[in-house]
Amino acid sequence: MLPVIYTPNAEKYFRKLKDKTLKKIFKEAVKDIRKNPTIGEAKTGDLSGLYSLDIHYNHTNYELAYWISKLENGDVVVIIMAGTRENFYKELKRYLK
Repeated sequence: MLPVIYTPNAEKYFRKLKDKTLKKIFKEAVKDIRKNPTIGEAKTGDLSGLYSLDIHYNHTNYELAYWISKLENGDVVVIIMAGTRENFYKELKRYLK
C-alpha cells in the first residue's frame, strides 16, 4: 500500500465530518486508493493528472480528488479535496490555483 498525505483542505473536511458512517466510507475509499491508485477516474483538460473517486452515500454523491506524486523513494497518494458533488470541481479548480 502506498503512503498517503492529506492537504490542509482535505484534513479540515474530514475533521468537520460528523457522520461516522460517511467518515468510515471515506476511510475505506482512501484504503482502496492506497492499494490501487488508478481506481479513480483520471481527469482530463485543466485537471489532467488528477484522479477522482465517486462515493455514493444516503442519496448524495460525494467526490474524493487525489493525485499520485512520484518521489525518489516511491509514489505517494496526495488527497487534495473531498466533498459533495455540487460545485466540487469549481472549488477544486479554485483551490489548485
